[in-house]
Amino acid sequence: MVIAGSYLSPRARKGQPSAIAGRGLFAAADFRRHDVVAVKGGHFVDSATLSSLPPHLRETEIQIADNLHLAAVSDAEFDDVMLFLNHSCEPNVGLLGNVVFVAMTDIAAGDELTTDYALFDDHDERMECRCGRPMCRRVVSGRDWRRRDLQQRYRGYFSAYLQSRMAG
Repeated sequence: MVIAGSYLSPRARKGQPSAIAGRGLFAAADFRRHDVVAVKGGHFVDSATLSSLPPHLRETEIQIADNLHLAAVSDAEFDDVMLFLNHSCEPNVGLLGNVVFVAMTDIAAGDELTTDYALFDDHDERMECRCGRPMCRRVVSGRDWRRRDLQQRYRGYFSAYLQSRMAG
């Protein structure tokens, strides 16, 4: 089986220490609005396979359709697939389609590249948010994409999978 590793813009650096959580993704040079930051790679796996993976490999996942996800399936693939794109309640990176991450605003070199997990997550789990931003929700739910305020704020930057769910 061949894995498609994630693509990272040459203007981004992943794995550097983050004030938000663990390691992060940072702008090594300026990004303009709509510039491609990264493209998510991984193996196509169903939900049962995903749930059988260890927690650190499940963190590499992005859902792209009902019962279909992209994820690393071994430790050897972790760094090639993981983007280290931390959550923020005031993100600067959104989605174009299901796997292409783009700048939502102009981003200066040195800034951490962040996304709101509401842009692509659809699950029952919750996590404590440590983004520290003024609009911080404190607790982030895997169902936050359903919030009307977030749908309005992030219009055009949700994954295609969630946009189709919002459309009914």
